Amino acid sequence: MREHDYEPVKGLPGLLPRGEAVLWQGAPDWFRLARGAFLGDWVAIYFGALMAWRLADNLAQGAGFTAAFAHMLWLGLVGAVALAVIGVLAFVTARTTIYTITNRRVVLRIGAALTVTVNAPFKRIAGAALRRVSGEAGDVVLSVGGADRFSYPMLWPHARPWRMGRPEPMLRALPDAAQAAAVLAQALQAYQAEFGMDLAEQTPETAPVQKPATARPSGGMVAAE
Repeated sequence: MREHDYEPVKGLPGLLPRGEAVLWQGAPDWFRLARGAFLGDWVAIYFGALMAWRLADNLAQGAGFTAAFAHMLWLGLVGAVALAVIGVLAFVTARTTIYTITNRRVVLRIGAALTVTVNAPFKRIAGAALRRVSGEAGDVVLSVGGADRFSYPMLWPHARPWRMGRPEPMLRALPDAAQAAAVLAQALQAYQAEFGMDLAEQTPETAPVQKPATARPSGGMVAAE
């Protein structure tokens, strides 16, 4: 049996209740995930700067270019191993992640070694934001209200960076983030119309501690910080 073969519906822990339907499903792009969430760009810059410093330092001390270059290559090898580890982690994370938007909730099936399903019902979503990275790619951030809070370590890397006091789930490194955001905005509007709830209202159940963005009445998304 392959991993997740037990799922009655792909990406979901059980059958959908009557009246609920899947509107969109997606997963992170592993390369964007490696560069962003796993800080691959910063690791590459760090080792690149370290290699340049080592080369310049050895040359300044009178070493020949060949010897200085050889010393620098050792740092390059360490950096390559570090980036390879980051790439593997990002690839495994992307392969074991499924984001789902239904007409009632957002579901994150996450976790490689230990699979966890995170449910964010629309009645608890106080706002949503699209953070573009390039073109249609980017992240969709959810601002979730209510007394219960998500655990940042449990969510990571599917959480808005540095929001540890009030963790915010994030559909991360999506190649089609703009489409996902549009689907979510329309679903939230339809939910509001059906149940008469205003996501902007500060009710005990839906009021967020911080409200960085909300779904616009036109169905668009406010850009995240």
